[in-house]
Amino acid sequence: MTLKYDVAGTGPTLVLVHGVVHRRQAWDAVLPLLTPYRRVVTVDLPGHGESAPLRESGENVLVRLQIELTEFVREVEEPDQQVHIAGNSLGGFVALCLAAQGEVASATALSPAGFFLNTADQARTMATFRGMRAIARTLGASAPTALKSRAVRYPSLLPFFARPSRVPYEAAVADVDSLTTNAMIDAGIDAPFEFPALTEPLVPVTVAWGTRDLILPRYQSRNVRRVFPHARMISVPGVGHVPMTDNPELIASILLAGSENAAESNAGAI
Repeated sequence: MTLKYDVAGTGPTLVLVHGVVHRRQAWDAVLPLLTPYRRVVTVDLPGHGESAPLRESGENVLVRLQIELTEFVREVEEPDQQVHIAGNSLGGFVALCLAAQGEVASATALSPAGFFLNTADQARTMATFRGMRAIARTLGASAPTALKSRAVRYPSLLPFFARPSRVPYEAAVADVDSLTTNAMIDAGIDAPFEFPALTEPLVPVTVAWGTRDLILPRYQSRNVRRVFPHARMISVPGVGHVPMTDNPELIASILLAGSENAAESNAGAI
């Protein structure tokens, strides 16, 4: 298997998928709150963290991500038990695609990509990423030293986190380094985000959106039910684009509820 992953905890399997330019450690803040109740699998997406680059093919990069993650969840699922999946940003998009195809028992998406209002809205997001990368590359080798200063660290992290002060220094350095080196920004995430057709029976879906998300603003959530009419929608107050660090307790509770009994989750969708 070409994807690097960790497994911890006991209970139903919950696969956690990070966003673009991030890595599996993005979930560290919520892990202690999940592992008493779930067998948690955190994975580095292709081309991220310690995983191998995305396999080359003639397909859209977003389709290739779905294929590799589908293969992955089949590998890590327990016998005769589909995994639950949750993802943030790009990981949320992939999680929802797997749910649409019936590959998982449930899906929880935190500020998922794929619900842009139009091409200009998507272009704005890509411009934000490329602008942050330019800043990170300007810092260059001085980044570890510069990020010790709150005057540099806080604005560098603010697009992702509502509470940058909660991000450990080591994580901040790794995030900035990933911005400078990760190839996914230019590999096709400005391509159209297209969800597969829904399969029957419908897989329970929860979509939670931070009210302080600056990367994928909450107004994009109005498009969710056009694709997933059965989705349970949650507005999460006071958190940003990567909400796990902003409010671990609240996000863990959403992840546990979303991966609870699938039939009950579907019945409770509004």
